[in-house]
Amino acid sequence: MSLLKNYFLPVLALIFFVLSSALFTVNEYDRVVLFRLGEIVKTDFTPGLHFKLPFLTNVKRFDGRLQALSAPPERYLTSEKKNVIVDAFIQWRISDVATFYRSTRGDDRMASLRLTQIVRDGMKNQFSAMTVTEAVSGARGEITDRTRQAANVEATKLGIEIVAVRILRIDLPPEVSESVYRRMEKERATVARGFRSRGEEQARRITADADRQREEILAQAYAESQIIRGQGDAKAAATYTAAFSQDPAFFDFYRSLQAYSKAFADKSDVLVLQPDSDFFRYFNSPDATVSKKP
Repeated sequence: MSLLKNYFLPVLALIFFVLSSALFTVNEYDRVVLFRLGEIVKTDFTPGLHFKLPFLTNVKRFDGRLQALSAPPERYLTSEKKNVIVDAFIQWRISDVATFYRSTRGDDRMASLRLTQIVRDGMKNQFSAMTVTEAVSGARGEITDRTRQAANVEATKLGIEIVAVRILRIDLPPEVSESVYRRMEKERATVARGFRSRGEEQARRITADADRQREEILAQAYAESQIIRGQGDAKAAATYTAAFSQDPAFFDFYRSLQAYSKAFADKSDVLVLQPDSDFFRYFNSPDATVSKKP
């Protein structure tokens, strides 16, 4: 029993240690580099359990998932030689773990610094070809796409793939902001004056058209009223003629009464006429057919 304790258990422990040193697991998101005496011998490991030579080989793991890098705000010059302050972040991942290790020695901090500089250079080229108005007014998608494509050329040399470049904010220095705002205010004022001028012209055109239609309607209404009045006068004259033809004496008497009513409407009126004049013939005789005295 003492022999078992003295020899078998140490051997068993040694075997367990050797096996644990010879086996390693790879996760789905791992990027693993296998070294033999400091030299890279293999990188394309599938997820699962793998074997390596103990003591002679070792492995180093890197995170192959998508990573975000927030770059500090940076000033860029536009084509007008004016500064803009850009706050952006980068999404990246390891595409070639062997190249990544050789170029950065597996140091994430070094990779972040170099990646930040690559993206800054790309943005510098993009903003230098744009005006302040173009940069601020909505060309972010174009800027980030071109920056990502240009930066990936250099990032590939680091074993890195830049998945996306996103601009969080574009600010202007105070002096540039004031200048841009004044220019935008002038442009908006010019546009407003144009709209106002077109509106006034359209209002004058509508008013003139309304006045013309009004005159046409009034003229047409007047013409129709004259026609209706003429028709009414003609009908009245025909009625009077028909009535007169039925009883000329009564019609003459009725018209004389109307003349008397109008002539003596005011008691203060004075009318100087011959008593035997034709106007007073019905005063002398109620018979309208009676002739005047010679």
